[in-house]
Amino acid sequence: MTLKGTTICGVMKNGQIAIAGDGQVTMGESTIFKGTARKVRRIYHDTVVTGFAGTVSDAFVLCERFEEKLTQCGGNLERAAVMLAQDWRSEKGLPKLEAMMIVADKENMLILSGTGEVLSPDGGVAAIGSGGNYAMAAARALAENTDMSAHDIAEKALHIAASICVYTNHNVIVEDV
Repeated sequence: MTLKGTTICGVMKNGQIAIAGDGQVTMGESTIFKGTARKVRRIYHDTVVTGFAGTVSDAFVLCERFEEKLTQCGGNLERAAVMLAQDWRSEKGLPKLEAMMIVADKENMLILSGTGEVLSPDGGVAAIGSGGNYAMAAARALAENTDMSAHDIAEKALHIAASICVYTNHNVIVEDV
């Protein structure tokens, strides 16, 4: 039984960063298993926000590993991400996780994968998960053509994705950094 399906969107605009996620967990290809999952969370003394997508167990493992690295690095987001990626390159026995995360502090936003990639998004918008492309398109359009805040753009982008993607719902949680 594989549980997956979600959309996470991060937006940086005018010195603000917000990450939004929906609450849907899908079992297989056709069953909504849960509609109120919380996939956007604060970690490291509430100074870092994470949003994760992918297979549930793999997403939890990725989040836990990142939080460990964040603690080892004294809260330095970029250093923790690089250390996490180095683990995949150096430890032969590490599994490839079917999960991704958007992580952000007050200054930075990154995308982390369960295979050791670390990406800094272009244009202040990042999106992952089954509805990620829809959310990214919506967020980019809103960021470039409106005066909406990062919070409002991330939330609206999730609602747009939910109206298109069957693996995304309208139970949206937004956390600002």
